Amino acid sequence: MGSRPSEAYDVIVLGLGAMGSAAAYHLASRGARVLGLDAQTPPHPFGSSHGKTRIYREAYYEAPEYVPLVRRAMALWRELEEASGRTLLTVTGGLCFGAPDTELVSGTLASARAHGVPHEYLDAAEVNRRFPAYRLRDGQMAVYEPGAGLMDPEACVVAHLDLARAHGAHLRCAEPVRRWAADGDGVRVETEQGTYHAGRLVVTAGPWAGSLLSGLGVPLEVWRIVHAHFQPDDEERFGLGRCPWAMWEVPEGFYAAFTALPGHGVKFGRHDVGEPTTPETIRREIDPGEVAALRERLNDYLPGAGGEVMQTLTCMYTMTPDRHWVIDRHPDHSQVVFACGFSGHGFKAASVVGEVLADLALDGRTAHDIALFSCARFARGVAAAG
Repeated sequence: MGSRPSEAYDVIVLGLGAMGSAAAYHLASRGARVLGLDAQTPPHPFGSSHGKTRIYREAYYEAPEYVPLVRRAMALWRELEEASGRTLLTVTGGLCFGAPDTELVSGTLASARAHGVPHEYLDAAEVNRRFPAYRLRDGQMAVYEPGAGLMDPEACVVAHLDLARAHGAHLRCAEPVRRWAADGDGVRVETEQGTYHAGRLVVTAGPWAGSLLSGLGVPLEVWRIVHAHFQPDDEERFGLGRCPWAMWEVPEGFYAAFTALPGHGVKFGRHDVGEPTTPETIRREIDPGEVAALRERLNDYLPGAGGEVMQTLTCMYTMTPDRHWVIDRHPDHSQVVFACGFSGHGFKAASVVGEVLADLALDGRTAHDIALFSCARFARGVAAAG
C-alpha cells in the first residue's frame, strides 16, 4: 500500500480510548490541529474502556492526592453530558467495606475525612438494615459515599470523540501505529497507511503503552481481568435506588459488585489479581471455573445476586508496581507527553486526565497536582535498589 502524503498537525494523539478521546477533545476545543490515531475503531472491546459500567468515587483509598482530580473530573463529566446530550454518570451511592484496618476501608475513610467528601461510617448491622441486598459480617465496617455512582464507558468515549470531531479534530481509526520518533522540535508518526508530522505527541495507548514507550523503562504489567454479569433473583432489591455498588477487601480477595442495571444484571469481578498477558495474546475465553468462583464470592455478601450468567467479558488492566498512574512529559523529548499505567482505577478521571494532557502538550505545564504520577519515581527506585 502506498504511503499517504504527509500532513502537519499541532498534536497527534496515539490511542483514542478513555484518556486519548478526552485528550483529543480538550486539545481540539482549545483550537489545536489534532490528529487522533487508533488501531481499532473506538469504542471497542479489545482494551480497557468497555463493559457498560465503571465506578465513580471521590473518597479515594489509594491516596488522598487523587480527590481533587476526581472532583474536577466530575465537573468535566457533567459539562460533557450537557455538551453531548448523553447521560454519562448515574449516582447510585457506593460502599467500601471489610475489616476496619484494611487498606480499602481505612484509606477510603482517611481520604473522605481529609477532603470533606460526604460519607458515613457504618457497621455491618447498619449496612444490612439500610441496604437489604447486603449481608456483611460482624466486625466489618463500611464507608458509604452517597455521591458515588456508575459511568457508561462507551458513551463517555463516544461523547469525547464526537465533540473532538466537532472542534475539527481528524480521527483515523483502524490505523495501527508502527513507530514514532522525535523529528527536530516535533515528532514523526508512521502508520500502516502513511506518515504524519506534528509539533507535539500525546501517547495514551493503554495496554499497548509498554511497546510504544519501551525506551522509558516504566515497569508496566498487563493483567487479564474477568467480569461476569449475573441475573439476580430480585432485580428491584439489587437495582438503582436500593443497592449501591460495593467494593470489598476480605481474606478471599478484593472484589467489586455493580448495581443491577436493566438488561445487564449484577456485574461482578475480582480486582487484586490478574493473569499476566499482552494485548496480542490475551485469553478472551472464560472458563466455567472462573465464573463459578465469582458467583460464590458474590453470593457471600449479596445473596441471591449470583444467578444465571447473562454475559461474561475480559478487559486489561495496565499495572504499575505501586498501582499509581503515570502522567508526565518524556524525559528526553519534551514535545512528547504520555499517560499510562492506570492500574484498573483510571476511567473515572479520564476527563481530567485529558485536560492535564492538553495542558502539558500545549503549555508544558499544568495547574493540577500530578507530582504523584511522575515517571521519575521508577528511575529513583532503580537507583536506590542499585
